[in-house]
Amino acid sequence: MNRYCLTLDLIDDPELIAEYERIHQQIWPEIYISIREAGIEGMEIYRLSNRLFMIMDVNDTFSFEKKGDMDSANEKVQEWETLMWKYQQALPDAKPGEKWMLMNKIFEL
Repeated sequence: MNRYCLTLDLIDDPELIAEYERIHQQIWPEIYISIREAGIEGMEIYRLSNRLFMIMDVNDTFSFEKKGDMDSANEKVQEWETLMWKYQQALPDAKPGEKWMLMNKIFEL
């Protein structure tokens, strides 16, 4: 099992942040299915102010390329991602269209 940590910012608006959190209390069933089918065994998202931090535990079938291909071919995932851009904003270092950015592990105990 591998673990990946990613980060992203939300638009710094308390109402939008609250709405984003409400939506994530019960994600769409199609999104849950797409996450699982990509090989993601566990996922947690944490927030501090408008910064998000995601932890993904994935099995050996997972790859970012595979997940990207699956997402591109899934209408409901594309609808979800379009909705999420209402709340999310790319980090300053992001490439055009890039959302969640992979973090580097710098310490482990």
